[in-house]
Amino acid sequence: MVWRSVIISQPAKLKREHFALLVEQEQSARVPFEDIAVIVLNNREITLTHPVLSACAEYGIGLYATGDNHQPSGVFLPFQSHSRATRMLRLQLDLDKPTGKRAWAVIVQAKINNQAFCMKTLNAGDHERLGSYSRRVRSGDTGNMEAQAAAYYFPQIMGRSFHRSQEVWANAALDYGYAVMRGACARALVAHGMLPTIGIFHSSEQNAFNLADDLIEPYRAVVDLHVATSRKTDESVDLSPADKVALVGLLNVDVAMPRGVMSVLSSIEQAAESLARLYDGGSEQVLEMPRLIGLNQHRYEM
Repeated sequence: MVWRSVIISQPAKLKREHFALLVEQEQSARVPFEDIAVIVLNNREITLTHPVLSACAEYGIGLYATGDNHQPSGVFLPFQSHSRATRMLRLQLDLDKPTGKRAWAVIVQAKINNQAFCMKTLNAGDHERLGSYSRRVRSGDTGNMEAQAAAYYFPQIMGRSFHRSQEVWANAALDYGYAVMRGACARALVAHGMLPTIGIFHSSEQNAFNLADDLIEPYRAVVDLHVATSRKTDESVDLSPADKVALVGLLNVDVAMPRGVMSVLSSIEQAAESLARLYDGGSEQVLEMPRLIGLNQHRYEM
């Protein structure tokens, strides 16, 4: 079972040594590729060999690169790893609009419900108000309940003066956490033969991750809850290495799925698989969305 998140923040050389990733630093380390879910490269003096990239594709590992601002700026994904990727592409293109609109309503409802849980956990504002918004979501979210919920939600959990455009620690943390979740969604979609560019609701011609941006929506509240409970009191915008480790670690937080409690990463895999079933002729009822239950780390049996 893949579950490890490898975050490299110091100069290093990455090599493939048989079935393991070798990280050469002052103290070298080996990690079996089969255990790795994501690798985050967070230093400009990291080099890696071609066999490492090949192994990432072979084992379905999401490899993140960060930019000058130390925020994730790119993700390496396997190419055509699914045996029927062309068939799935045709199914994505042929999805009828009514089914897509109903599917988007299911995603939005799950997102708002998780936001409501976040508010309830933080004892911030009227979480029942968001519950009402969720119940009023219709096909295609024609009433724009997602935006109405967000307009009420963020000032409640982050403070009334908070705005997503501010250069503050909370926004830097949200951006980092969302980027990690987005990459994990893209990784799962590709693994199930889908092209992340073709979304259900998001459809920007300049966005290569439209479908990932659809799938991420119910998972954003995991990041929100963590950031709201870990906010810095100073005005620093920079994330510490510990902050980044914690944000990547959210992939291992427990969420509830129709098939039981599991890690966010496993949940994303199941949600992506349910999307594939939707494209393959299923209704919106086949979609499996996560329900936020807290920030407990998943306990893996070794």
